[in-house]
Amino acid sequence: MNDSTSRHQTSDPILGCVVGLLIIIGVVMVYSSSAVVAGEKYNDPYYFLKRQMLWVFIGFIALRITRSMDYRLLEKFAYPILFGAFLLLIAVMIPGLGKEVGGARRWLTLGGANFQPSEIAKIAIIIFIAKSLVKRSDQLKNFAYGYLPNVIVLGFFFVPILFQPDFGTALIIGVVALLMLFIAGIRTRFLAYSFLAVIPLVISAVTGAEYRMRRIFAFLDPWQDPSDTGFQAIQSFYAFGRGGIWGVGLGDGSQKLFYLPEAHTDFIFSVIGEELGFIGAVFIVILFGTFIWRGFAAALNAKDPFGAHVAVGITLLIGIQAFINMGVAIGLLPTKGLTLPFISMGGSSLVVLMMSAGVLLNISQHPVKK
Repeated sequence: MNDSTSRHQTSDPILGCVVGLLIIIGVVMVYSSSAVVAGEKYNDPYYFLKRQMLWVFIGFIALRITRSMDYRLLEKFAYPILFGAFLLLIAVMIPGLGKEVGGARRWLTLGGANFQPSEIAKIAIIIFIAKSLVKRSDQLKNFAYGYLPNVIVLGFFFVPILFQPDFGTALIIGVVALLMLFIAGIRTRFLAYSFLAVIPLVISAVTGAEYRMRRIFAFLDPWQDPSDTGFQAIQSFYAFGRGGIWGVGLGDGSQKLFYLPEAHTDFIFSVIGEELGFIGAVFIVILFGTFIWRGFAAALNAKDPFGAHVAVGITLLIGIQAFINMGVAIGLLPTKGLTLPFISMGGSSLVVLMMSAGVLLNISQHPVKK
């Protein structure tokens, strides 16, 4: 390329604006949904806001790095990234290393901060599947070589995640990985076999844990146990009902005042529905819909197959998690404990999501003539 045709790279501006808007909305809504609780619990109404701002700052650095680097380095280091993520998942189960909260051992403590290795595992699996699809592109119709190795790796990751236990994350990883394989052209019957094989395991996992069965019953009829298992869903319904079309006003919601559990994390969409109303909730849906549109556009226009597969995986990961979270909030799905990407209060989750968004923006780059 000569000087007269020199080019610079620019990322998808729409995708960048959507990610920025979601993060800004998240900061505002984390403060709105947590100020009173933080003031009561920590004697500091800005407690969660300051933590969120810190994680946004760290996430922004991660986003800038992944936005600027050559994303093809991820293909080169796919196996070390995968192995490192697996070791972190194992470390969680080691007494003294893993931190247990509410009966779940999902966190490691580093420098006084907690992070979830399962968040890193999500992106590690996407990078591995993308590399595998490129490496085995001529063998995708072959069960033993093109499909089975990917399923075996998924199985190795499912075991420590399910032992945490974190059924929601395992489900997300499995769905994203299988959809990546399907979009790449894996035979449909291979996926059907896997689906049929997994059904008994899912049924066993649900029926074998009393709290999961209670969640299912609460989903089917939350008013059957309104003071316990159905409490979150009912309070979420009240929030949306109070919000109406236009909302009660930013900061003026009442369900976050010790009624709605996890108002700044799992159920922040309910606070949005109450304070910003149907209009605000629809705007969030539109933002995530736009993210999915531009994410798949980045995949279609990617410079190489690896970039295309990674873009598909990241778009599916964020899109599916967002709509599961919103589906839980409005009562379409059982409670899962998944946060709303970019918006919910987050630590490692927010940083990994922003890092992933940086990779997606990197892949969306295209040359522009000066």
